[in-house]
This record gives sequence, C-alpha cells and structure tokens, in this order.
Amino acid sequence: MSGYIDPSAKTGVNCQLGKNVVVLEDVQLGDNVVIGHNVVIHPGTVIGEGTIIGDGAVIGKQPRPGKTSTVKVTEPLPPLEIGAGCNIGAGVILYAGSKIGANTMIADQAFVRERCEVGDFVVVGRGVTVENQTTIGHYTKIQTGAYITAYTTIEDHVFIAPCVVTTNDNFMGRTEERFKYRQGPTIRRGARVGANSILLPGIVVGREAYVAAGSVVTKDVPDCKLVMGVPARAVRDVPEREFAENQ
Repeated sequence: MSGYIDPSAKTGVNCQLGKNVVVLEDVQLGDNVVIGHNVVIHPGTVIGEGTIIGDGAVIGKQPRPGKTSTVKVTEPLPPLEIGAGCNIGAGVILYAGSKIGANTMIADQAFVRERCEVGDFVVVGRGVTVENQTTIGHYTKIQTGAYITAYTTIEDHVFIAPCVVTTNDNFMGRTEERFKYRQGPTIRRGARVGANSILLPGIVVGREAYVAAGSVVTKDVPDCKLVMGVPARAVRDVPEREFAENQ
C-alpha cells in the first residue's frame, strides 16, 4: 500500500485503504471502513464504521472562499463527521464543518459544502451540489444534477427530482440590501419537487406539496397542494394515499 497515514490518525479494525491514500492528523476511521484509491482525508475527520469512500474523493477539506466571495471564513471549521454505513462515491468533495448522518449515500462527483447537516438514509445523487449552511432531513432523496443553494432547509422524506434549481438572492449580487433578505427555500416534510423546476429565494413548499416538472415557484406552496406552470399555480389537492406516511 502506498500513500501516507499520519501517526496521530486512528484506524479501526478491518479497514481497507487503496493506493495513494492520504490520511492526515487526528483522523478517526471506524471499523470496517473502506477507502478507495487516491483519496485525501483532511485533519480531524471522523468516519463511522462500515462507511465506503470511493476513488478520488476529498474528505473534510477546509473552505477557502474567493476574495470577492460573500462567504467569510475567519478561522478553521470543526472537522467533518460522517456517520456509520455511508456510501461516498468517486470524486466526491465534502467540506469541514458539516455532518453526514448514518446510512447516507452521496453519489459520484457530488459536493457538500461547509456548515451543512445531512440526515440519516439520505440519497444525494450524482453531480448534486449542496451549498453552505443547508440542512437536509432524514430519508430525503435529491436526484442527479440538482442544485441546492446556500441557506436552504429541506425536511424529512422530501423528493427532489433531477436538475431542480434553488435560489437565495433576489438581487443577484447587487446592493447591500440583499444581505437582509438572502434565504434559500424551505421544503417541508414529504414534499416533492419535479424535474427542472426552479424555486425562488425564501419560498416555502408546504408539507406533502407537489411541484410539477418545469415549474417556476415564485410564492409559497400550501400544504398538500399540487402546483404547476410558470409561475406555478395550485391545480388540485395531493391525495392522501401519496403521503410519505402512507408508503
């Protein structure tokens, strides 16, 4: 085995490490962790037992915002924590300051930024971007190519279809006033958002609501309503047989 393991790192029993793996200071690997080839695990990262890390992943890196970025990081963030039984795909990048729950899958080439909380049994699909300070509840599924903007809240049992886009800034980077209103969407428990939909800043998609594919959501969606169109308008109720609690 080639690579580097810092002497301060703690490795559980039956761990498997591929070629060219770099494990830095104070990393903790639980029992039966499998690390693919060419993986870098940054200082202090905690990886729960039975988790699998795919080839080329970068785990627990500290953010370094651009000089003109509105995101400010003045001191190192706490280490990344990954729960037990997770499946982290090839080329994934996970930042410090975030927590990933147990039995969660983060598919190939997905990115999860700093200060995020991802629940248990979550699926984050291939190429998904989850920006900073986002919360994702248990059993939620976010499909291929979705963009989850900073300051978004997604509750339990939510379904986000491929290529959904969320937004958080109605001023698109102009005027200082924008900082008072910057907020991603809130998507309540059991809601579903169809492919290629766009959610505007700060809107609330209600509990068990359904956003049809290709919709542009410009105002709050009531609980248990199906909305569609540009802009999205309520069409009918969502039948109770489709509620997450009845599956």
